[in-house]
Amino acid sequence: MDAGEPLAAWAARRDRRRESDRQVTGRRRAEPQDPAARGRAAHLAPDAPRVLFELDEECGEWLPV
Repeated sequence: MDAGEPLAAWAARRDRRRESDRQVTGRRRAEPQDPAARGRAAHLAPDAPRVLFELDEECGEWLPV
């Protein structure tokens, strides 16, 4: 936040950024099968088995492929 920037302008900019971060950037994602590795990057366990999920646009849920 810039010292001269009004709080309302900063909050509006922050909300726009957060909204763009929530958008789905792809239709598929891979999740590790090991629950302990959930949410970890692939480079930390490159040989771990993964499940491929695809976004169902009708219901908005991630379904296994």
